[in-house]
Amino acid sequence: MKRELLADLVEKREEGRAKQDQALLGEVRTQLLSLLAEYPVDAEINYQIGIAHDNSSLGKEAIPYYESALRLGLSGADRERCLMGLGSTYRYWGQYDKAVETLRLGRQEFPDNRAIQVFLAMALYNSNSYKESVELLIQNLMETTSDEKLHYFKRGILAYNEDLDETAES
Repeated sequence: MKRELLADLVEKREEGRAKQDQALLGEVRTQLLSLLAEYPVDAEINYQIGIAHDNSSLGKEAIPYYESALRLGLSGADRERCLMGLGSTYRYWGQYDKAVETLRLGRQEFPDNRAIQVFLAMALYNSNSYKESVELLIQNLMETTSDEKLHYFKRGILAYNEDLDETAES
C-alpha cells in the first residue's frame, strides 16, 4: 500500500514538474508529508519530499529531507540523484563547502554521472577553486563532445589541461 501510494505521488510530482503546476506540486508535497508522518524513517519518502520542494522552488526547505534520506540509507539511482540535488541546492544557497563535499562524494560513488561533475565544477568555482573547476569542465567537454574541431585538438587540449598555469617560460 505504502509503495503504491508513493509511486502514485512520484508520478503526480513528475507531472507537476513537467507542467510547472505549482498547485499540483503543493498537493503532492502535502500528501508526501502526511505519508512521512506515518513512516518517519523511510529514506525514499524523505527523498521524494526533498525533490517535491526543489521542484516547487523551495530548495532551502528541501535540504533537511535530502539529508535525512541520505542518513537513512538511500541507495542506488535515488541516492545518485539525491546527492546531486543536495549538492546543487547547497551551492545555490551559498553553502559552498557542503556543496563541494556532497558533490565530491557523488562523483566518487557515481563517476559516470556528468551532471554531478558539472555541478561540482560550479561549486568549485564558487569556492574560488577556479583551476580545478575549469579542469573538470574541460575534461567533461572533451570526453563528451562530438565537435570535430575539438577532437582534432583533443590531445593538446588535454595535455594543457594537466597544468593550465604552465607556459613555455615556466
